[in-house]
Amino acid sequence: MQADLSPVIAATAQWLTRAYPAPGGALAAALCEVQARQAVTVAARLRYPTAMDAALMGVAGPGGSGRLDWVTGADGGGSGDPDAAAWRTWVDEVVASWAACLLTDPELAALAVAALGGDGHTTGGRAEFRRLVAPDDHDHRAAALLRHPDLLAPVADLHRGQLLDRLSPEQPLVA
Repeated sequence: MQADLSPVIAATAQWLTRAYPAPGGALAAALCEVQARQAVTVAARLRYPTAMDAALMGVAGPGGSGRLDWVTGADGGGSGDPDAAAWRTWVDEVVASWAACLLTDPELAALAVAALGGDGHTTGGRAEFRRLVAPDDHDHRAAALLRHPDLLAPVADLHRGQLLDRLSPEQPLVA
């Protein structure tokens, strides 16, 4: 299933790192990207917990970055990159919103990673997502914008309720 989600994970993580870039050099950019990718991976696995869910998303499409660009004031078309329109179609608004929630709330991130424990795709559990659930000082500095609750609030608030519903004890992750 992870292979089916790879385009969504890559595009959504790229959108997050472009909207909230690392305030430093190459190392900061790499650390920021890893954190974004980990958050998006957890969010995507929660959003599409079964192979059927991932397949249906592949048929219907994830929706694109249009609303996210509007909410954040990002310039989705002015990057000068002719391929930008293509990868932006693979951005999933709900996954980006859930990832924003996870990046700004360590307790919620830990709960989300724990919820993946039985999905069959998580190999290392909490260690696999260490930079998401237990970032060190370097991670925090590299992702200062990406983890800033006030800056991410417009994105996180879009679908926070759905994430909280998904993680509530009454809701099974796989139907």
